[in-house]
Amino acid sequence: MAEQTQYAPPVGPTGPMPPMFPPGYRKRVRTHLRHPLENLCLVLVLLGSVLVWTFAGYEVASAIVERRQPDPYAIFFLAAPVIVYFARGQLYAQLRLSGVKITPTQYPQAHQMLVEAAAHHGLPKLPDAYVVLGNGMINAAASGHGFRKFVFVYSDLFEIGGEARNPDALRFIIGHEVGHIAAGHTSYWRLLGISGASWIPFLGSTLSRSQEYTADNFGYAMVPQGSAAAMATLAAGKYLNRTVDVNALADRATTETGFFVWWVNALASHPVLVWRSHALRDRRRPGRLLWRPKARG
Repeated sequence: MAEQTQYAPPVGPTGPMPPMFPPGYRKRVRTHLRHPLENLCLVLVLLGSVLVWTFAGYEVASAIVERRQPDPYAIFFLAAPVIVYFARGQLYAQLRLSGVKITPTQYPQAHQMLVEAAAHHGLPKLPDAYVVLGNGMINAAASGHGFRKFVFVYSDLFEIGGEARNPDALRFIIGHEVGHIAAGHTSYWRLLGISGASWIPFLGSTLSRSQEYTADNFGYAMVPQGSAAAMATLAAGKYLNRTVDVNALADRATTETGFFVWWVNALASHPVLVWRSHALRDRRRPGRLLWRPKARG
């Protein structure tokens, strides 16, 4: 992959102004930063979902004609529109009721990172963002409900962004999560469309990994110097992250071999960390979805 262009958002007297973009700005950003195989994976997953829903509909219709109990899995898949809607709504309500909302007065430094990410990625509206209790978990995510988009960061991951630690690592994480929103990954219709294929081995997970590489591209384009520290934190946690040799971590992507290495990555929703670190370091080619990276020539 070619080195990512550093998109400069419009800037006014008081900083970035997300609603004011040149024509086509967001489309250019999404096109440039999207993993080249993501759209192909999306099409395959949508076709898989159509196949699953067709079988589910046939099963329910046959059960009605034959006056028998339909397969509960078939009912589950056909109820996906309602299940996806309520799952997203419940998640958003939980964050609003138990999370700490990031605002200009509550975690102002992180709020400014959120503003910068939204401006950089071409979002016309600032997503809500929350810090939630991590209980040792290192994680963050993005989703939406209705017209609302939101990001949440577990407290143990959020802690890396303090002035005494590594603000650029948190900036990368926020840029990554806002990148999911900018790339359309949190759309209700998209999540509904791919829900049917979630039970097909390898199909949904491969799409998910391509989306993670896309979001990494967004984070890297915004703050390339934060990617290494973010990977170090995901690898060793918030206390040992400064001791991690991220180059050594990335180097192992080309040397860790074997069927089970392939298998673990193929079933994972996120690229395995050594592959992900390698993709963030070597910007000449996109992150690998199924086959391990090759050593640099």
